[in-house]
Amino acid sequence: MADEIEKAEIVGETAIDASAVYAALRECYDPEIPVNIVDLGLIYNLRIEETRVDVTMTLTAIGCPVAGEVMAEVEGRVREVEGVETCTVTLTFEPAWTPERMTEDAKWELGIG
Repeated sequence: MADEIEKAEIVGETAIDASAVYAALRECYDPEIPVNIVDLGLIYNLRIEETRVDVTMTLTAIGCPVAGEVMAEVEGRVREVEGVETCTVTLTFEPAWTPERMTEDAKWELGIG
């Protein structure tokens, strides 16, 4: 999974730098785990088209009481990236998140594996 983490679907011409979007997403943390949402493997898809970014993500737990706050933070951070005018965040639980989606760095930081 780790090798797929920073892939973005780019549609047409855009001035948005996908690596800048991922850097912004790395500023967002799961409220219960001290690791950013990219390294946790919570970002399932990133689509960039013109000035729009669509993020499809999950959470580590379906019943997360702060899901709305996490999604709002993701949207806000991405909108701060140069060239982004619109950001939509879609939450999904298919497929379900598992610790195998984490990067090796995240696993090391959490003492897993």
